[in-house]
Amino acid sequence: MIFLDAHDYSDLDYDKLKKQLFFNLSEKKAIKDLQVQPDAFIPILFSLKFGGDWSFKTQELEAMAVKEKITRYNEEEGEGYTLERVTLFVNPILKSMEGKVMRLEKCGDKNERELVERPFRVKLDAEDIIRAELNPSTMEITLKKIKGPLHFSGSAAYGVSHEMEHLAGCEHTGKFIWEFKYRIE
Repeated sequence: MIFLDAHDYSDLDYDKLKKQLFFNLSEKKAIKDLQVQPDAFIPILFSLKFGGDWSFKTQELEAMAVKEKITRYNEEEGEGYTLERVTLFVNPILKSMEGKVMRLEKCGDKNERELVERPFRVKLDAEDIIRAELNPSTMEITLKKIKGPLHFSGSAAYGVSHEMEHLAGCEHTGKFIWEFKYRIE
């Protein structure tokens, strides 16, 4: 075991470490207060810390987080912010899908994007649903347990479809970008 004393850190590193530890303790308290299994919270933590949609699966549970970006802009003041809304679904249940959209996606360790088909709208429910709103204007993350089913369209629906595939253990494969043809006008 390695022991470090205060001399091993600069004041800046030490302050950063204290803030990170406090943040991690706050996460632990939120998990307890929301009465959610700690493993189920992993996708929402990843989405908040690293961005994007995430899913996680064990033998006992499936969980996924879907991120939406909502920009609020005040025309008169000429300023605004982009709220990030991340919704966590514990043991999600896909109720319906509607429409077909062709889009390019890249996932994980794949080297290239692929052309895949996704639904335009989805309806989703779950055993537990937690909504997190990350507000860069106030520097707060608001967490709330909510009831489903929820409806998503556009980018969020694509994210739901993609993460549900991960949870099912299958992935769409499509045409690669190098199968496209250039056209010059």
